[in-house]
Amino acid sequence: MTFNPNANIGSGNVGRAGGGGGFGGGGLPLGPLMMLGGGGGGTIVLIILFLLFSGMFSGGGGGGQEQQSAQGGALEHCQTGKDANEKDDCYVQAVVETADAFWQQEAKSAGFTWKEPQGRVFSGSVSTGCGAASSDTGPFYCPADSTIYVDVSFFDELSSRFGANQGQLAKAYVVAHEYGHHIQNLDGTMNRINRRDTGPKSDQVALELQADCYAGVWARNAVETKDPDGNRYMEPLTEQDVKDALSAASAVGDDHIQGEVAGGRVQPDTWTHGSSEKRQQWFITGYNEGSYGACDTFSNRG
Repeated sequence: MTFNPNANIGSGNVGRAGGGGGFGGGGLPLGPLMMLGGGGGGTIVLIILFLLFSGMFSGGGGGGQEQQSAQGGALEHCQTGKDANEKDDCYVQAVVETADAFWQQEAKSAGFTWKEPQGRVFSGSVSTGCGAASSDTGPFYCPADSTIYVDVSFFDELSSRFGANQGQLAKAYVVAHEYGHHIQNLDGTMNRINRRDTGPKSDQVALELQADCYAGVWARNAVETKDPDGNRYMEPLTEQDVKDALSAASAVGDDHIQGEVAGGRVQPDTWTHGSSEKRQQWFITGYNEGSYGACDTFSNRG
């Protein structure tokens, strides 16, 4: 998947975050994470990385006073689709910009009030409205400051450690999934569910599968979104692009990480994100249907 080289991806809500100081503040939900083990002490790093895509930092959903995300500078070198095709930080910015353009319009028919998120690229560690985090966390969404945080070094981890394809839409899936959590924050889903439960039919898994579905909805519609100058942001997707996204969804399935990646026993009762099969299923559902209403994972937990 490539961006139109002439597209204007300049952004007022995406930039580089200032540094943090490791885990602290709001902190990581270490209790639920530790339950995901199953391969000895050597799997602890992998268990921590399993927070990938969870949005499970403390801070909860919307409704409280919004905290400020880490301050940093604009990505001034990220101005065109050509920049996005060549630099991963610009790629993150471009995905957020296309998602802004699509979801702002979709919110009108879906019936929730629109507010764009912030996006922050960081390296090493970062301070957030949900506490401090490190790169080991993987990409995440913090509902307390409505911000998507991405250390782009994770894109290499996605293929080298988790086994996903290296295609660009695999990277876009990562960002679009986190953007899906922002939609859940806006429409109130995060505040309505039990996020402490685990297992294939838990609310927490349904939340993650819904974010996968929203990523698919974005992918279906992103090729039609246009920049402020009327240029389409993206080139048409290919069959290989979709396969790359499905590869990424499979790579971060609970069963794949517990078994093939961590080398442990697959324990469905501890799942927080869903199986590889379900993550692929809901991404492709969103992609095929192309609408917010297609992503009711809470009523379809089979």
